[in-house]
Amino acid sequence: MEAVLWYVFVGTRGGENRARLLRALDDQPRNPNQLADDLNLDYTTVRHHLDVLVENDVLRNSGDEHGAIYLPTDRARTNWEMVEEIIEQVE
Repeated sequence: MEAVLWYVFVGTRGGENRARLLRALDDQPRNPNQLADDLNLDYTTVRHHLDVLVENDVLRNSGDEHGAIYLPTDRARTNWEMVEEIIEQVE
């Protein structure tokens, strides 16, 4: 998990926005439209970063594509202290 977190938050472009998304979803599960509005980001940017985080088992979703609600995976929650340490590097 540690290597994945370093990759998605520090090793690739967009880590800062991914950290913002993860922090927002830790506070409250939301769909992509809500995230775009709340974080003042473009919808397609939000969708891209959500896809990256889902592909790397940091987030999971439920529901249909446009209305799907996203939240951290159990794996991310289990390693939350490490998640916090790594995303602090990009904030």
